[in-house]
Amino acid sequence: MDCRAALPAHSQYIRIQIPPSCLAEFWSSLITSFYFEHFIFTTISNQRKMVKLCGIGAGYVGGPTMAVIALKCPSIEVAVVDISQSRISAWNSDKLPIYEPGLENVVKQCRGKNLIFSTDVERHVQEADIIFVSVNTPTKARGLGAGKAADLTYWESAARMIADVCTSDKIVVEKSTVPVRTAEAIEQILAHKSKGIKYQILSNPEFLSEGTAVQDLLEPDRVLIGGNEGPEGQEAIKKLKDIYAHWVSEDKIITTNIWSAELSKLADNAFLAQRISSINAMSALCEATGAQVSQVSLALSKNPKIGPRFLNASVGFGGSCFQKDILNLVYICECNGLVEVANYWKQVIKVNDYQKSRFVQRVVSSMFNTVSGKKIAVLGFAFKKDTSDTRKTPAIDVCKGLLGDDACLSIYDPRVSADQIKKDLSMNNVQWDHPIHLQPLSSSSSNGLEHVDIAEDVYEATKDAHGICILTEWDEFKGIDFQRVFDDMQKPAFVFDGRNILDVGKLREIGFIVYSIGSPVEQWLNNTVNSAVPF
Repeated sequence: MDCRAALPAHSQYIRIQIPPSCLAEFWSSLITSFYFEHFIFTTISNQRKMVKLCGIGAGYVGGPTMAVIALKCPSIEVAVVDISQSRISAWNSDKLPIYEPGLENVVKQCRGKNLIFSTDVERHVQEADIIFVSVNTPTKARGLGAGKAADLTYWESAARMIADVCTSDKIVVEKSTVPVRTAEAIEQILAHKSKGIKYQILSNPEFLSEGTAVQDLLEPDRVLIGGNEGPEGQEAIKKLKDIYAHWVSEDKIITTNIWSAELSKLADNAFLAQRISSINAMSALCEATGAQVSQVSLALSKNPKIGPRFLNASVGFGGSCFQKDILNLVYICECNGLVEVANYWKQVIKVNDYQKSRFVQRVVSSMFNTVSGKKIAVLGFAFKKDTSDTRKTPAIDVCKGLLGDDACLSIYDPRVSADQIKKDLSMNNVQWDHPIHLQPLSSSSSNGLEHVDIAEDVYEATKDAHGICILTEWDEFKGIDFQRVFDDMQKPAFVFDGRNILDVGKLREIGFIVYSIGSPVEQWLNNTVNSAVPF
């Protein structure tokens, strides 16, 4: 007997006589019905309260960060917005605007599900519960603090837009690297235009390394969240912490006050850049004294108080952050009367510039004090391997230095487009730091670019070249058939290894004259004298 069939469909009061044999089935049906209705109600409620995130800025930080959040939090709707139509179109295509190992797979898994890329900035900002701001903070080109201070024009613009369009309380998260106390300025803008809306500002700086950005997001060594120390600030911190807790263990999530979080990011980049400049300074001393910088690095790395990271001597550091953030740190120190501290950090940049200049001088002086009219193959243009990012890459200064001596350059990079290379070589030191839609649309031939050729592969770049400069440590360069390259080059054939990735001994056996950063120059000069022949 089905007891449920005996129940009247619409009765305010129900009196039922149930045979003892049906009691168990009756109570089971009643309990099941209660939990089912409770499940439906809870599900609908959760859908109504679904958290929405909006990331302003679809660049190297905003795009990967929001994509990984979408991957790890499928119940959260994530929108990445940008005013650049071309950039958003690229994020929605099969060819993403930036290259990072693993990024394409993450985007494909989430795009069209809980990950959206859009130019409808205002709508997604208005709908979001939490807004991540990842806009450019370039170095100021003019005015107070020019050449050092961060230009917060884009941040201020974003804050004013948020205040104009929002109709409900928001959490605004700083993802861009900003000067200390930027949150205070943003808070003032939002407060004066709040219309009764409450905002909480959090600092959540990124600690990503390009080339491993996706892995750094999936398995971060730490997540830093800074906020106001009052109850509302702590509640905002908890909400953001709960998002990261989907895949990051609690012991790796650090919470601080907002000023500490902002300064920690600048300090982090300054310390890493300082380490690179330190080993590069040692490389110059090694060349002068007969020491090998690789051996010095190995000895240092075995000291547990130092460790092995960032001890590879090279042509210099690049990327969008190191120099910009150190200059910003210098300006903050100067504004606070800490002149000696500012001067200390200035030296990190001076050594980096010296290393690039020293490399160019070595190329020119080695090739009989002139590279005029000579073909130089430049292998690598990105500032490091496994990324397409060319912002502040050492290759720009090296190439411009060689072009200044009338060299003819043939450049090959497996990930950087020909248009990007020529655009970088035509821009000044400030333009690169601005959003892509504000950069020059095309390269200009007035800056010596008529002597720049972009090659399709290594062998095209090196054919008939007088010398080779290795400027990016791409793995494929380690597998080059250098005998084939040597046979097709002008003689004497020079190799200038700016990343110390090649087997110098084997190259010399083939017949190359080799310069490797941090190796004894006297030995190399003897090699040069013995191999040099008149033209």
